[in-house]
Amino acid sequence: MSKKDIVIGCDNAAVTMKDTIKKYVESLGYKVEDVGCFSADDDTYYPYIAKKVCDKIKESGYKKEGILICGTGIGMAMTANKCPGIRAAVCHDNFSAERAKLSNNGNVLCMGERVIGMELAKKITKEWLSLEFVDGSSTPKVEAIMEIERENFK
Repeated sequence: MSKKDIVIGCDNAAVTMKDTIKKYVESLGYKVEDVGCFSADDDTYYPYIAKKVCDKIKESGYKKEGILICGTGIGMAMTANKCPGIRAAVCHDNFSAERAKLSNNGNVLCMGERVIGMELAKKITKEWLSLEFVDGSSTPKVEAIMEIERENFK
């Protein structure tokens, strides 16, 4: 499995986790592009950060994947899923990370700094990065997601 480049972003509620996860992902041998926030004083709203990450993924021809972190991960996922070609999931355990990738071909992992601890976030990230979607019984379901997306983005 080839390692995809990762684009990471957070809001001001999750700078500590974003910085930790960024270093951790780099230690696993991935190239990581950080689009911010870079301090707890940065009041950029999370939707704008999510869009930046998703735009970078789209610009790469969907060869990159993303990690988005906010207080809960929910707002980031909601915003990311408004972007064409993005399948983002909030994952607060390893099973969710596994299913996001293997069942849904997820390309953006969302987590919440106020929900999970740092060590669990690392484990979830490692699980998600270690998996690759393979065509199989879930392929028609992912295709259905993409069909609905195409209808809604006309």
